[in-house]
Amino acid sequence: MTIVNRLTVDGRDYFLPDPVTELKNEILAAIKAGGGYVNIPGLRGGTGIDILFSPGTQVSWTQIDIGGDSDSDVDSHTDGGSADDQFGL
Repeated sequence: MTIVNRLTVDGRDYFLPDPVTELKNEILAAIKAGGGYVNIPGLRGGTGIDILFSPGTQVSWTQIDIGGDSDSDVDSHTDGGSADDQFGL
């Protein structure tokens, strides 16, 4: 089982490997500070891309379970393979 996270920023999708907790905290800190750039790493490595996050930026997260073949492989918080988390200040 592999977990892939989809970050959607103003309608554009970026795919990230798990874990993303630190990245979520960086994005929230940038928004709370009134704006700032956060580097979003590529799914397969590389330098990533810098995105400006500011108050009003539409941000949502979706967690996708790839390769799970039974209900016992699905984490209870993913609700059948995906979970959405949205925030914007």
